[in-house]
Amino acid sequence: MKYAATVSSSRRKSRKAHFAATSCRRRKVMSASLSKELQAKYNVRSVPVRKDDEVMVVRGIYKNREGKVIACYRRKYVINVERITRDKANGAQVNVGIQPSNCIITKLKLDKDRKAILDRKDRSKTGFVEGKNLAGVD
Repeated sequence: MKYAATVSSSRRKSRKAHFAATSCRRRKVMSASLSKELQAKYNVRSVPVRKDDEVMVVRGIYKNREGKVIACYRRKYVINVERITRDKANGAQVNVGIQPSNCIITKLKLDKDRKAILDRKDRSKTGFVEGKNLAGVD
């Protein structure tokens, strides 16, 4: 069912938009949920992942592994996490790409821009009440 008239529901157009997305749009897509403690502290559910954040993998074969983000590879829509590597046939170690949606952020790298983003997204300031904002429900 289509909700917005301005958004196409075409698979072809959705895939084209995804794979031809600019770097600034990819950044937004590469968001991860915050841990429960951080959600309670900042009243924000998710933020885009960046280098030097600490994440915990919650899905896949690397589940329950923690580490610092060492690279955000926007071209491939993946992040590289410290100590999550695999061996190549010649013995060299390579980083394994993890999708940010399969991670939760456990520690944020804060600077003034990141704090501004968290302040802007803070749901306690916008009058948002959990469970009360159901539009069109009697």
